[in-house]
Formats: sequence, structure tokens, C-alpha cells
Amino acid sequence: MGKLLINATRRISPAHINYLRPVPVSAAPPAVARVYSQIERDFGMLAPPVALQASSPVVLAACWVMLRETLLTPGPASRERKEAVAAAVSLANRCPYCVDVHGATLVGLDGTADARAVAAGRIAEVADPALAALAGWAYHLDGPRPRPMPFAAAEAPHLLGVATTFHYINRMVNVFLRESPLPVTGGSLGSVFRRTAERIMGSLGRRRADAGLSLGLLEPAELPADLAWAGPDPMVAEAFARAAQAFEASATHAVPGPVREMVLRHLAEERGGPPGPDIRDWLAEPTEPLAPAHRPAGRLALLTVHASYRVTPDLVAAFRAGDPEDRSLVELVGWSAFAAARHTAARAAAGGPGAVTGDSLR
Repeated sequence: MGKLLINATRRISPAHINYLRPVPVSAAPPAVARVYSQIERDFGMLAPPVALQASSPVVLAACWVMLRETLLTPGPASRERKEAVAAAVSLANRCPYCVDVHGATLVGLDGTADARAVAAGRIAEVADPALAALAGWAYHLDGPRPRPMPFAAAEAPHLLGVATTFHYINRMVNVFLRESPLPVTGGSLGSVFRRTAERIMGSLGRRRADAGLSLGLLEPAELPADLAWAGPDPMVAEAFARAAQAFEASATHAVPGPVREMVLRHLAEERGGPPGPDIRDWLAEPTEPLAPAHRPAGRLALLTVHASYRVTPDLVAAFRAGDPEDRSLVELVGWSAFAAARHTAARAAAGGPGAVTGDSLR
């Protein structure tokens, strides 16, 4: 089944991508081909949420390194617990594509009613206290106050690493992919597709990937202070150190300095909040101080940070009018998504590990 799935996803993946020209395996430059090869070997297929970033090889590699070294490698946290975090974070970020994929993986690995409740977004119905606490923590990770982490400190690098990775990936997917990888079909046929997806994704979720084998895709780097939560696990720490450096390098090409400063200031000051009904009004005040040539990038960056699911074709087109390169678009959205993800992770780490209590369950 493995080779058939790889060949099928090579054909299907381009049809899922919006705004960008897909980079097919047959035409991939060496830096992209190396990442593609690892994705197919370790994930079992050319996953569109990662492959969509191929127009920027450094962003593609950064995404893959974070995903592989947290979700796919063994550690103190089981793959089931990691998938529960991925699904709950994706629910919070209104990313139906990732909810479908990682909800299906969770159910394929653990077919219990609790797993199905998490996959369906019914976290309040989860009976198992540990799973309810974990899913509730992940769902509320970006809330107004950090919650204590409802797991042992040894699990923190992997579980917080998965949460950070999906706060990044969800934003990329919301901007660049269609709403679901599954056919839009209801009734019994829709149920058949979903059960098939659960079986396939559960099988792929049982694959094992040796830690550290992706790190050579990026240059060595020091772990930034705000990512210190990754430090206890050397491989996770290396993954995030190298990814952070890669995103900063990509920003020098695609994200104007004043736009970076504006986004980081908004994150530091906890400004913005969810947009109201009129996106243009919500974006006008913070981007007004920018030079007119930088405002399209500023609007797209801010909306990626605060409500990626509301990015519109008009906002993308306005940015591309000044810079039509696919690479620039991926790097602007990628830097913004990672800035938001690492900020959320730093706030969550401040909550520290804590016992599972009634307050932490949902």
C-alpha cells in the first residue's frame, strides 16, 4: 500500500493548493527533493500541508524538521497523545483540513469513544480525565491566560513542540489549502471515506522515525530564549533552534523590517484580538503607520497571526501586486505564522507543568 499511497498523493497534492504553483517531485530542486524524500519515507506520503511550502526550500525544511522531530519520533509522550494535541489545536485554529487528518489519525490509533469525541470537537464529552485535560489544554493554548500543562515535565518538549508546530501549520493550511482532504460527500458514502481515512492514517501513525535524522536539512543554531521549553530534549531543541534561524533568514527576503516590528509589537503587547465583521476596518489602524508599499504585507501578516482562516484572495492579490514571487508569499505567511506559534508556546510554557485537576479538564 505504501508505494500506491505515495504515488496517489503525488498526484492529488497539487489539487489541494491555492495561490501557489506546486513543485512536483519530478521537477524539485535538490534542496526540495531531499525534504520530499524524507516526508515520503517517514510520513508515508507527500503531505500537502508541508509540500505546499516548496517554493521556499528553507521554509519547507523548517516546517518538516519541526513536524518530524516532535510528532513522528518516539519519546515520553505517545503518538496518540500527540495526535490529540494536534487535533485540539487545529480545532481551536479553525483548520478543518488538519482536524480531518489528525482526528482520523487519532481515531485510527485509538478507536475509543473518547478519541472520536476529540476528533469531532466534543472535548467536553471526553470521559478519561488525562485525555480531557490534555485536549482542553491544547484547545485553550492561545487563550487569555496560560493553563498549567497537564502532563509530566518530561513530556513537555514533545507535546508543547507538537502544539507549536500545529499553531504554525494550521495558519499555513488555512491560507493555502482547501478546507478538507476528504471528498465533499455526505451520508453513507461520506462515512465510508472517513473510515477509510482513519484506517490509513492509523496505519501511518504506527510508523517509527528515528530522532534527529532531519536536522541536517538546516544549519546549526543556538536555541532562542523564548524557545527554552524545548531544551530538555536535545533533538527537539535542535529542531526549533534551526527552524527559528531559518524563518528569520527567510524574513530578510520577504518581510519588510517595519512589518516584522509591527507584528512582534502586537504579539508582545497582546494586541489585536479576533477581527470583527469588517476585516479592512480591523486592519486599518495598525497598518496605517507603515509606508504604503508595505501595507499589503502588513495586512496579510497580521491576519495570518490573528485569524488565518479569514485571509481573502484580495489580501493575497494586493501583496502579490508588489511582489509576485511564490517564494515571497510563502516566506511572509510562514514567518508570520511561526512568530505567532512561538509566542503562543512561550506563554504556554509560563504556565508550567501541573497536576490534572477539575479546572484543567476542559
